[in-house]
Amino acid sequence: MKLVKIVLAVTLGLIIVSGGLFAGGSSQGGGGAKKVTVIFAGTEGAATGQSRAMQEMADKLNASGLFDAQLQIAGALSGDTDNLVKQAVDGVPLVVPSDPGRLASQFGIPDLNILMSPYVLTDYKVLEKLPSIALYKEWQAKLEAQGINFVADMFNGFRNFYTTTKVEKVADLRGLRIRGFGNDIGVALAKYLGFAQTTMGAGDIYPAGQAKSLDGAEIQAAYADSAAFYEVFPYLAITKHYMLQSSFVAGTKLMNSMSAEQKALFIKTIQETAAKYSGVVASEEQGLLDNYKAKVAGKGAVIEASIAEFQNAVAPLYTNNDLKFSAGLKDNLFKQLGL
Repeated sequence: MKLVKIVLAVTLGLIIVSGGLFAGGSSQGGGGAKKVTVIFAGTEGAATGQSRAMQEMADKLNASGLFDAQLQIAGALSGDTDNLVKQAVDGVPLVVPSDPGRLASQFGIPDLNILMSPYVLTDYKVLEKLPSIALYKEWQAKLEAQGINFVADMFNGFRNFYTTTKVEKVADLRGLRIRGFGNDIGVALAKYLGFAQTTMGAGDIYPAGQAKSLDGAEIQAAYADSAAFYEVFPYLAITKHYMLQSSFVAGTKLMNSMSAEQKALFIKTIQETAAKYSGVVASEEQGLLDNYKAKVAGKGAVIEASIAEFQNAVAPLYTNNDLKFSAGLKDNLFKQLGL
């Protein structure tokens, strides 16, 4: 709670300094028009696709003259995504890139986990269809009732294992201390792959690896490259177990502070930019993996793991229904997405 208050104070201070007093997210703009203050807040560094997408979103909103949009990345406001989302619910005018697994656990909507469950969705292009399907609209309504709006979902790369020792098969993970998601999806993955799930902020991974208190992390290529993981985790096992998504959310209080014109532009800008950067992230991913391979040459390796073996290892997750999905959820989702 103390951390939330500190971050809230910093955030409000930024808004005041930038020239607008916070009042439902609005401030006076030129000609008496009310601009809406929005802060895009994330944990990734400036070079990642997610952060560049947020910068473009902010630039487009500012160009309209209807918004005062700012960018706070690399954990500048908080290194804890769930904490940022809570602040958004409480009324701080944040747009936060969470993910379906986090939202499912934070807001008690188990079916949302399906979007990022191991080896379910494997083609990022389907994410552009999400806002139009009935399931998405149901999830949106449940989130909105709890004070948060699910605006868009962006592909943010496949998750792989970055480790201190070679991982070629599932058995190689057993007993390793791996930083992953602390939500229901992360717990289930650790259960069936046999590693010891360790929860910590993304910014703590590198020093933990350096101190040898952590054996690795399952994370996306863009973050691993930007954080120089090749210096502490010389082995990379390409498993593609999650299709990571950046779920852009904004507080209901912020959305309600907008005029109809502002809200329409806000949603359109975020959805279109998210779709654009899904493609950007996909096009850049192989280059990042190749770069990692070059960086660890002579001291480690990049291994193409047997994805079929990893899929088989996590298959009981679905037969046992660890994630408590509604009956027929996967078939329903695939039908609505045209898969």
